[in-house]
Amino acid sequence: MSTAIVVGAGPNGLTAAAVLAVKGMKVTVIEGAEIIGGGTRTSELVTSGVWHDECSAVHPMAAASPAFRLLGLERHGLTWAYPDIDVSHPLDGGNGAALHRSIEETAANLGVDGKRWRSDFGPLSDRIDQVLSEFLQPLLHIPQHPIDLALFGMRALPPATWTAHRWKGEGTRALFAGISAHSMYPLGSPTTSAIGTMMIAIGHQYGWPIAVGGSRSITDALAGIVLEHGGKIETGRTVVSLKELPRADIVMLDLTPQAVARLAGNMLPRRVAKSYGRWKYGPAAFKLDLVVEEGIPWLNAESRSAGTVHLGGTLDEIVQTELDVSRGIMPEKPFVLVGQQYLADSSRSNGNQHPIWAYAHVPHGFSGDATSGILNQLERFAPGVRERIVGMATRSPRDFEIHNPNYVGGNIVSGANSPIQVLFRPSLGLNPYATGIPGVFICSAATPPGGGVHGMGGFNAAETAFRSLVR
Repeated sequence: MSTAIVVGAGPNGLTAAAVLAVKGMKVTVIEGAEIIGGGTRTSELVTSGVWHDECSAVHPMAAASPAFRLLGLERHGLTWAYPDIDVSHPLDGGNGAALHRSIEETAANLGVDGKRWRSDFGPLSDRIDQVLSEFLQPLLHIPQHPIDLALFGMRALPPATWTAHRWKGEGTRALFAGISAHSMYPLGSPTTSAIGTMMIAIGHQYGWPIAVGGSRSITDALAGIVLEHGGKIETGRTVVSLKELPRADIVMLDLTPQAVARLAGNMLPRRVAKSYGRWKYGPAAFKLDLVVEEGIPWLNAESRSAGTVHLGGTLDEIVQTELDVSRGIMPEKPFVLVGQQYLADSSRSNGNQHPIWAYAHVPHGFSGDATSGILNQLERFAPGVRERIVGMATRSPRDFEIHNPNYVGGNIVSGANSPIQVLFRPSLGLNPYATGIPGVFICSAATPPGGGVHGMGGFNAAETAFRSLVR
């Protein structure tokens, strides 16, 4: 029986392990932390009986992931739940805009922009599976759906600021900008429309669901597949060199490029070592987990039913905030993402005490305290929320990196989403998963298609690695 070792038990590492185990390989997963999951863990971070996701929280990409659907995570205990509204973007005074799973309902509530919204996202959402089959692969591949890829490319390549100005309403523009800001990169840059366009089109087809029981349910399902097929998972073991690993036919590394370079040492080809050493990281996250009695008293009615709420104000505010953060400037009014997972999954709450998950975009390696900035943004759009807070916990960029070494400087997407790095991650070559060391592959969020809980980096890398065995 062929053997495989996977270093790192985040969603990409576990997906790679599951794929190889299903193919009949003897798989061992080695994780440095005591608990597997990387960015997909859930804990009682503030008080007993109230459950917060430790990083990833809402999962449009996971619900649409070809890897997860092929592996059948629902057969291993994963259940999706859906809030009444996917995403809300409030503006001052109680106005705003919202993304509903129904494109018709979304368009109807966008007024003058409704017709264009429908024409922009209707064809993409109808063909989203074909688009994803191209988008979630490395750049250099032979497309099976070239027309779908071209349709998406026309929407994805411009800066998000250009795309946002296709609409007239301030709410519509802000809604698109807030979703595009998930890229954690200045929105005036080319290709920054890609994330917003993709996540909206996915939302209209798959929604922005919540994993019942927390994001750890995704981890548990992937681990269950590995174990079901005879694999082993070891925790609390930090690998510091490839030379310490037992002999195996395949080694998969769910690590940053720089960490791979450290483990490989002089085994790594010089060209690859230089590329990995030049890997750039983007802005960081500062997280605030709250326990709030009776929930948040939003002025905007749609925000009271939304699983995700983006607090950033207008398009111009978001553009300036993201630009400041990329330049190392901490904004007075940061862009804040708020998760209200309990609205779809009541098991997260304890009576009338509900978990509120929130994080702000802050400069890479930010060493200050963004708590007041996050609370001020909450109070701006939900006056009186402070009086309902009964407990909180913070996680700084440094805490994020300690918690998960792949989050260098607090960058939770494991790399800057600059156009060049997005196109040629993690190094220029025909096979982005191959390290140049025979049998050793990188499968982290630094590989195509990038960050997010979808497992496609691990899936693509595992398929590549397995093909190398059977040639």
